[in-house]
Amino acid sequence: MNMDLEEIAMTIVGNSGEARSLAYEALSEAKNGNFEAAEELLKEAREKSLKAHEMQTELICNEADGNKVEINLLMVHAQDHLMNSILARELVEEMIEMYKAMGVRK
Repeated sequence: MNMDLEEIAMTIVGNSGEARSLAYEALSEAKNGNFEAAEELLKEAREKSLKAHEMQTELICNEADGNKVEINLLMVHAQDHLMNSILARELVEEMIEMYKAMGVRK
C-alpha cells in the first residue's frame, strides 16, 4: 500500500461522501420521473462506493496478513462515512423502485 493511513482514510471519506451525494441526486431525479438520469447517478454512486470499499478491503487484508492498522479517530470517521453511504445508496435504490412501481412520471 503506497498511501499512508491518513490518505487512505481521506480517500474513503471523499469517495463515500460523493457516493452518498450522488445517491440523493438520483432520488431527486426519480421523484421527477427521470429514471434514466437516476440510474446513471446510481451507477456513479456505486463506482464511488466501490473505490472506498476497495480501500477498506485492502486495510482488512493487510490486517489479516499480520500488519496491524492504526485505529484513530480519522479512520473511525472514514469507516462511519463508508457504512452510512452504502446504507443510503441501498435505501435510495429501494425508494427509486417504489417510485417506479407507483408510476411516477415526468
